[in-house]
This record gives sequence, structure tokens and C-alpha cells, in this order.
Amino acid sequence: MEEQAALFDEHGQVIGQAPRSRVRAENLRHGATGILVFNPQGEVFVHERTMTKDVYPGLFDFTAGGVIQAGENPDESAIREAQEELGIDSELVRLEPENYADAHTRYRAFRYWTVARGELSLQAEEVASGRWMEHRELLADIERNPGSYMPDAVELFGQWLKDLDGKFPSAG
Repeated sequence: MEEQAALFDEHGQVIGQAPRSRVRAENLRHGATGILVFNPQGEVFVHERTMTKDVYPGLFDFTAGGVIQAGENPDESAIREAQEELGIDSELVRLEPENYADAHTRYRAFRYWTVARGELSLQAEEVASGRWMEHRELLADIERNPGSYMPDAVELFGQWLKDLDGKFPSAG
């Protein structure tokens, strides 16, 4: 049976569900998680999406995450996605949710960050390759090659990364 995505309004309230294929075909507002992953040295994990992804295949992304399934709350979804995509089970710190929309996708973004401890375990179906980058290096690369990066990750996390100004984020 096809995955059922949770549909959200712009305020973050669940308003229904729909098959993932319908969400993509009709660009329905759904819920999705995004997790910015740091290592203990403060570098950001950047990965290349596989060519089989249903939105933005082959682009670079600096968040893990994905569509919130029907019956799942955002925190549960973020924990599941971090584990599935990168093998991360560290504590997630929640940021303020935001809305994102473009011609390809429209969703309520539940944003998080975490510090990964130990080796990552990349999910081959979703992650083609990845590496750690110093956050200023990442921001400079996005500036030089904006079309190579996921536009939603840039919009939803770019300013937050800039505001870090070289400081490691804190949970407080």
C-alpha cells in the first residue's frame, strides 16, 4: 500500500491525509521534517540526493528528513527519518516551524538540529554520497552554486546557519 502523507495547514495543524503520489501530483501542503546535522567539531553534513528521489533528485542537501506520515507527529517523524537516512539516534533540538512552497513542493516544515556522534550509516536509496563541511564553507558554496542545493533547505536553514557566525548552536 502506498505511503499516506499527513496534510497540514499553514499553522501546523493536521487537516487530513493523502497518498504520497497525490501530494506530489497536486502539490498538496503536507508536513515534513528537516534536520541539520553537525558533528562534534561543528561541521555540517552535506549529502547528494539519489537520482530516484521524487523531488529535487541529484541536488545537494544539508538536511535529513522527509514527509510526515499519517498518524505520526513531527517529533516521531524526525527521529525516524534521522535514523533511516543517516543512522542517527542523537537528541534532536527543535527550531521554530516554518512554511515552504515552490512549484514542486508545499509543506509545513518542522525544523531540528542535532550533533551526530560516531559514524553515519547512509541509506543507499536516498543518499548517494556525503561529507562534512565547515558551515562557512557550505554557505560560500551555496552562494557560488545556488542551483546545486535544495532550495527548501537553503530557505529554511540558510539564515539560521549565517546567524551562527561560527558559534556552535546551543540547545538553550
